[in-house]
Amino acid sequence: MSQKTEQDDIPLADDDDTVTIISGGKTPRAAQPLPKEEPPEDPEEKARMITQVLELQNTLDDLSQRVESVKEESLKLRSENQVLGQYIQNLMSSSSVFQSSQPSRPKQ
Repeated sequence: MSQKTEQDDIPLADDDDTVTIISGGKTPRAAQPLPKEEPPEDPEEKARMITQVLELQNTLDDLSQRVESVKEESLKLRSENQVLGQYIQNLMSSSSVFQSSQPSRPKQ
């Protein structure tokens, strides 16, 4: 009832380093600790970075507002251009100077 499988022979990280894997014949290494995080920065550097982040956020907000105002102005100008275009088109169609340059057919 106690048959050993290959999975039973695989050492775990907390097992003794001297256990060998029968199928591979290698000695497992001890579990390696995770890499340490960067040491905490000094408070002066942290304060400077926070100030810089806040300045960049304000700049981004200003630019976003500027983009919105430029979009509104663009829409307004586009609308005015359409009105002027229609006005010019109406003037041209009502003036004989801008009528079609095709010669009219003589009546037979």
